[in-house]
Order: sequence, then structure tokens, then C-alpha cells
Amino acid sequence: MLKILKYSFFDLIRSKWSYVYFFFYLVISSSLLYLSGDISKVIISLMNIILILVPLIASIFGVMYYYNSREFTELLLAQPIKRTNIFLGQYIGLAVSLSSSLLFGLGIPFLLFGIFRSAEIWNFIILIVTGVFLTFIFSAISFLVALKNENRLKGFGIVIFLWMFMAIIYDGLFLLSLIVFKEYPIETISLTLSMLNPIDLSRILILLKLDISALMGYTGAVFRKFFGTDTGLLLSTLILIMWTVLPVWAIVRVSGRKNF
Repeated sequence: MLKILKYSFFDLIRSKWSYVYFFFYLVISSSLLYLSGDISKVIISLMNIILILVPLIASIFGVMYYYNSREFTELLLAQPIKRTNIFLGQYIGLAVSLSSSLLFGLGIPFLLFGIFRSAEIWNFIILIVTGVFLTFIFSAISFLVALKNENRLKGFGIVIFLWMFMAIIYDGLFLLSLIVFKEYPIETISLTLSMLNPIDLSRILILLKLDISALMGYTGAVFRKFFGTDTGLLLSTLILIMWTVLPVWAIVRVSGRKNF
């Protein structure tokens, strides 16, 4: 598995799209730091970009890499190698390469700006950790979708719909439900619904750390009221870990039973 992981990582890291992904974050973070000069405001601005863009890129890259490497995967399957090692190696290589582009694209400008001497260093670390979580989560989801769908068009359609649903439609439906049932005690339901969406959960995790009440929204305020800042951070992190583990477990199950 480690050999397949290493091959997948270096194969992807040499891709021009990895460089584009890296330079995008490098340019946007450098520009925001230069124009603003306030690290806290830059982190908030980057939060909005990361919460939308990272899941989208991870979803597209995941499904593209699976379909484009299908012939190589079939060649590996003809060797005495466990199926789970093949697919886990490819998935982890993909997620690590995307995470590396994100980490260095954001890290270099902040490092040059003196993030280690700033009081905002822990907020920056939370931003990076959230981006890495979203990368691993949506890479796993896209890999799982591609495994279960031989048709490329159908696979792309499903992952784009899942991203759009979690990033845009889910919040609209959630807000609508809050308006319709505003006269009922819905705090517990709100907490449950926020945990069912890793993007919303990541937003809450960052805002709890930044402690910006005005931007938290209803779910963030409920999270803080019920669990407090430290417990809320811990709970959000544990649920994001669960969101990462479950799709990977599903990949193992599906790849072990799938006929190629």
C-alpha cells in the first residue's frame, strides 16, 4: 500500500493541476495579506474560500483520478496485491497531494508574514486542519462514488450534486426549516443537522476558535451555548474524524466485493 501511495502521490504532485491549485492559494493568500495586513481578517476571508473550493476540488480530483487511472488499477489487480491496499493507497496518495498543495499554498505567505510571532497562529492552524479534513472527506466520498459507478458521466454528476447540496442547497433547506418551525424548540434538531454536513461543521469549528459571535449564525450560537467553546471544538473535531473514517471504511467494503 505504501508503494502505491508513494506512486500516486508523486504522480499527482507532478500534475499541472496540482501546481495550479498550489499557486491559486499562494496568490490569494499573499494578496489578502498584502492588501489587509490583518491576519485575523485574512483568515476569515480564506475560510469562506476554503469551505467552498476545497470540497469542490477534492471531489473533482478524486473522481477524475479514479477514472483516469482505471487501466493502471486493473493491471495492479492482476498482481498478488490486496484490493484494499490498492484503493487505499491511491486514495491516501490523492488526499495527501491535495493537502500538500493547500498547506504550502497557504503556509508560505503566512510564514513570510510572521505567523509564528502572531497571536493568530492557532486560528491559522485550525484553518489548515479544517481544509485538510475537508480534502480527505470529499476525496473519499468521490472515490466511493466512482467505485460504485462505472459510468463516468454519472459519477461526475453525482459528486458535483453532492458538493452543491452540502455547500449551497443544505444551508437553504436548513434556513427554511428554521423559519417554518421557529415557534418550536429545535435546538437539538439544529445540532443534529449541523453534524450531518461536514462543511457546516467545519465552519462552526473555525468560528468557535475565532470566537466571532456575529458570524456564527444560529447553529454556531447553539453549539457554543450547549457545549461551550472548548468542548464544541473537541466535539466538532471528533465528528469530522468520523466523517473521514466512514467513507474510507465504505471504500474498503465496496472494493473488497466489487468485480472488475
